[in-house]
Amino acid sequence: MTNRRPRRRLLRALGTLPLVLLAAGCGFRLRGTQDLPFKTLHVTGGDPVFLIELKRAITAGTATRLVDDPKTAEAVLYIDGVARERHILSLSGAGRVRELELRLRVQFHMNDAQGQPFIAPSQISLKRDLTYDDTQVLAKEQEEALLYRDMQNDAIQQIMFRLAAVRRRTG
Repeated sequence: MTNRRPRRRLLRALGTLPLVLLAAGCGFRLRGTQDLPFKTLHVTGGDPVFLIELKRAITAGTATRLVDDPKTAEAVLYIDGVARERHILSLSGAGRVRELELRLRVQFHMNDAQGQPFIAPSQISLKRDLTYDDTQVLAKEQEEALLYRDMQNDAIQQIMFRLAAVRRRTG
């Protein structure tokens, strides 16, 4: 019985080796830090919760340093607005809400240190559908909060992609 344990470990290791090689061969790699074309960034405006999460993503996922003073930043990212909306998609025969559409809109723009636009005023719009049930109000409120958080994370990821795509002006 003691001979089986080392053999099982060896078989398990040999079984995972092809998966590791396959993942490495297809170009898979863990998400590391993203290179932004500026060393310092100031982020301002918008919803405080959104700003905290955006700053956390920039700090954790890039080598760019956040600064408090826009005058010392190479670029300034302005979050012009974060809007959460609920729209009724369908009603029951009794006139009760059966389905909602949740929307998140984030408006932003970015300038360089001289005030020249890096990113023109832009908007990210996200939508999620939510079925609604009066008998599960608390659960649906939690699901709604989760969907808004998911949309917020998606919006932050899209902003990060746009920041990484910015090209510096030369000359």
